[in-house]
Amino acid sequence: MTLNAQTIRNARHTSIFLAIFLSLFNTPLTTLAMGNAFALPGFIDFSKSIQNGTNDLRGVYVADLLALPVIQQPSSNATFVSANDHEITQFGMASHYGNVGLLAHNTLSGKSFSQLTVGQEIRLIYGDGKVEYFIVTEILRYQATQPTSPYSSFRNIDKDETLTAEQMFKRVYLGDRHVTLQTCINANGNSSWGRLFVIAMPMPKPQTVGLNRNSLIK
Repeated sequence: MTLNAQTIRNARHTSIFLAIFLSLFNTPLTTLAMGNAFALPGFIDFSKSIQNGTNDLRGVYVADLLALPVIQQPSSNATFVSANDHEITQFGMASHYGNVGLLAHNTLSGKSFSQLTVGQEIRLIYGDGKVEYFIVTEILRYQATQPTSPYSSFRNIDKDETLTAEQMFKRVYLGDRHVTLQTCINANGNSSWGRLFVIAMPMPKPQTVGLNRNSLIK
């Protein structure tokens, strides 16, 4: 019996997601880290500095927390995650479902993901100057039952829930348009102990008549 196209696609997507789990905690020994000192720029200055005239996602900004350029995965490497500090990688597979996946090692830019809290605003900046606004709605933390295995299941730290890797993929990357920031959780001396997902949904548009939102930007 042959597999149908949907089954093949699901298997491929799951295998890529499993590989992402591994690549996130297998941080290369040699990185281009910029050091600990990093002055957070203002939103307008940061936005201008990363624009290049394209419609690619170019940066992520959270007031008083992070201002990080975004790079795209090479078309031939769906498991690529940047080894540079102060840089985030966009997960191309999430884009196929109309969502935005943002990946970073927890020893590099991903360390700022754990500082995000429900209710914070996340701004996505595109190369043509377009800005999308999202608000953090969920913080998901899972322990990997087999931390170094791509076939590990994942146990929710905050409630009684255990998911397979395929179920996890669907949970954090499918559904209505949203942003998912993903990194690993370091615990008990194990850098691959768990996984952190920060979910942000589109922010409702301001209802005030005649108010230009850009006038409110820091």
